Amino acid sequence: MTWALHTIDHIIAEKHGGATAADNLALACTLCNSRKGSDLASIDEQTGFIEPLYHPRRDRWSDHFQLAGGRIEPRTAMGRATTRLLHFNNTDPVQELELLVAIGSIREPTA
Repeated sequence: MTWALHTIDHIIAEKHGGATAADNLALACTLCNSRKGSDLASIDEQTGFIEPLYHPRRDRWSDHFQLAGGRIEPRTAMGRATTRLLHFNNTDPVQELELLVAIGSIREPTA
């Protein structure tokens, strides 16, 4: 079971000139959104180059990622940078639960 809620995310943050308009908004996992912050790019550990993050309104998901055995596997430098920054395959359910309790999205589970 996943506890992750979703939030509306500015794909390009307002501080970088992103508008609050449908073409710049996306539904994002709360944890991914908190990891992304206002970032537009990250480092591809394979090449060491700065790569733009995946843009859900401009980029085609299947060009940059594939599902393999329950994991999201990157296909490109953009995919690798995005996967690493957002921790697509490293979600820790305990930390996720603690975050949701801390922001008041759910009540702390009782034994």
